[in-house]
Amino acid sequence: MTQHIQWHKTLSTEGLAALQQPGGVIVCPTKVGYIIMATDKAGLERKFDAKERKRNKPVVVLCGSMEQLRALVQLNPEIEAFYQKHWDEDILLGCILPWRADAKAALTKDGREELMMDKRGTSCFVIKFGLPGEQLAEYLWRSEGKMIYASSANPSGKGNRGKVQGIGERIESKVDLVIEADDYIASIQPDKTVETRYEQGVMVSMVDKDGKLVPEQKGERSVHPYPVVIRKGLAIDRIMMHLADSFNTWDYRHGEYY
Repeated sequence: MTQHIQWHKTLSTEGLAALQQPGGVIVCPTKVGYIIMATDKAGLERKFDAKERKRNKPVVVLCGSMEQLRALVQLNPEIEAFYQKHWDEDILLGCILPWRADAKAALTKDGREELMMDKRGTSCFVIKFGLPGEQLAEYLWRSEGKMIYASSANPSGKGNRGKVQGIGERIESKVDLVIEADDYIASIQPDKTVETRYEQGVMVSMVDKDGKLVPEQKGERSVHPYPVVIRKGLAIDRIMMHLADSFNTWDYRHGEYY
């Protein structure tokens, strides 16, 4: 049977060891539920199989530090400041962004791009997703230059409700390790019930239809193209306020992409 362990607020050495193995796959708690983590193409293949996820739905890239984010993606000063604000306030945020040319060129040529980027060559880069995973992402990037790729740990189209049993038997049986922390997940939204809590993070597109980074607005109005909220989720109210403070022009189109 798949090993289950409890998260004890510090870096999970068991989780780290599993992800350091070729093709390693684990389930890990976040602020909004459980996710499946992998670090290479073999692990991504196992993840997609376990979840029975369509291959045209790329995973997200988890960033354990602002330094990692800056090393991987194209940013302009306004978008970097927007990310930094959410980092400083410990707010879960994911943005669709293009890769830096040097970071993309440095990727291991094992075909992983198919499962971690869309057809435009962009990915969703996520910060402040929850301490259990942040600890793993920060360590692997700092010590080994490895990235963690992830998606929700539940059968496609169904939520896990922040409960480890919600990941489903198929996923539970096909991963190497499950890190449990139901209490941690519940603590993030203490005023919500299992039925009313957010099960996902907010996603903002910072690219145009061709995957090119949106321009700086520099205080001007009606600058096109502009940031677009494409998925609501945890802290949507705070993130929309930061968007209003950071950009004169942005849009809300939940479900338009991803």
